[in-house]
Amino acid sequence: MERDINSQEYEDYLLLIKGAEAELVEKKSRFIATVRPVTSEEEAAAFIEEMKKKYYDARHNCSAFVIGSTAQITRSSDDGEPSGTAGRPMLEVLLGSEIRNIAAVVTRYFGGTLLGTGGLVRAYSGVLKEALAKCETARQHFGVRFRIKADYNAVGKIQYILASKNINIEDSVYAADVEMTVIAPIEEYDRLCKELVEATSARAKIAEIERLYYFI
Repeated sequence: MERDINSQEYEDYLLLIKGAEAELVEKKSRFIATVRPVTSEEEAAAFIEEMKKKYYDARHNCSAFVIGSTAQITRSSDDGEPSGTAGRPMLEVLLGSEIRNIAAVVTRYFGGTLLGTGGLVRAYSGVLKEALAKCETARQHFGVRFRIKADYNAVGKIQYILASKNINIEDSVYAADVEMTVIAPIEEYDRLCKELVEATSARAKIAEIERLYYFI
């Protein structure tokens, strides 16, 4: 499958591994931010409903989520707050963090004092940023998983080349020949294949398995 490796589709991004919570009190209003990993719009919707049930007595449960490596799906809700003062600022915080597959709900218990448009934006954005600072993420990079098959005499050269590029071997099978499964960055794949073939006098046979994002 041919793809343009220079496309923005393959930019690195942060994947949310573990969510977190944070709390902020502003003029007696209590803001509680809850962040959780999600992989689909349905999961995000279920999480938002869960938070609404948990904090059923709160005045507002505002939300935002970003799904997909290029933020293909984004949604936000002010949940009764003045338009543009909660959900949209939360979404902008999520997009600015470069974290994907993430949903956030900020719950507000009204303290009796109006905060104004600017105050609401600062409160919702601020408490979400605090929660994000506590989250666990992992950087994702686009690459190619492929198989290298070679005779035993070529193994040392292959291992040396891979090690020199800090490319780990996922799996090795030793039989009549040796088969190694490897993931390499997309931008290095073609050069790496050429180098492996040349260094082993074409004894290394390479077969692409899949293209994917992987942790780095």
